[in-house]
Amino acid sequence: MIYQRFVPEGWKQEVNSMTLDEAKKYKEKGEILEGYVNKCDDNGNLFLNLGKEIYGFLPYGEVEAFKVEENGLPKLQMCKNKVNKIVQFKIKDINNNIVILSRKDVEKEVLKWLKIKKENNDILSGIVRSIQPYGAFIEIAGGVVGLIHIEDISVSRIKNPSERFEIGQKVNIVIKSIENNTNKIYLSHKELLGTWDENIKEIKKGQILKGIVKDRAKNNKGIFIEIKPNLVGMAEYSDKYNYGDKVNIFVKKIIPEKKKIKLAIVGGSNNG
Repeated sequence: MIYQRFVPEGWKQEVNSMTLDEAKKYKEKGEILEGYVNKCDDNGNLFLNLGKEIYGFLPYGEVEAFKVEENGLPKLQMCKNKVNKIVQFKIKDINNNIVILSRKDVEKEVLKWLKIKKENNDILSGIVRSIQPYGAFIEIAGGVVGLIHIEDISVSRIKNPSERFEIGQKVNIVIKSIENNTNKIYLSHKELLGTWDENIKEIKKGQILKGIVKDRAKNNKGIFIEIKPNLVGMAEYSDKYNYGDKVNIFVKKIIPEKKKIKLAIVGGSNNG
């Protein structure tokens, strides 16, 4: 992955097992750790097994700093959904063999870091956590989730984010904006798929390529064909083909100054 200070929960699928003395050192250093959630009680508190006879208690009020909207679920249900999942935390206190944890403190630290990453236009890595018709929710780090609206996934039009992403997929993103009042984070992916000029370098007039049928132009003047996620050309209109059909295309003409490609459909594509 692209090096980054914070990573999504469970990125490495490794958790911290510790002794009580180690837990005290982690607390002093303010280190960010990971562990599996064993259960969630009716009050939304989470419980983790951190090591031999050491138990982690993550209170409801320390589970998240910001409202999570990735599934539109009540916060208690979101907590229950974290059972058997890896979460990140800091140690707030130690009471005998009970270690009091905070995930909220991790999120606050991550948010400060993300605001710096936004200013630098840095490329980050994240994990797709939820897909909705209007976009995909990506965990960037430490449980902090941002939204990629469907129009920011690729230049080529898509009807559903599931055409590009799947749950658990690792993707690269950039931060478009962070709302000051709500801390909502909006992301983009399409800038990372290459510019028109970069994508057209491998395409030559006279080539036969594979493409995917997209939208029809206004008044049925043509059909948009996706050659790459950030490269679309137009073929003559035909009602024979529908959205999503895989076709073979002939490159008739490339017009760099207008960033246009004229295509001809030469048949269906059996290999996709």
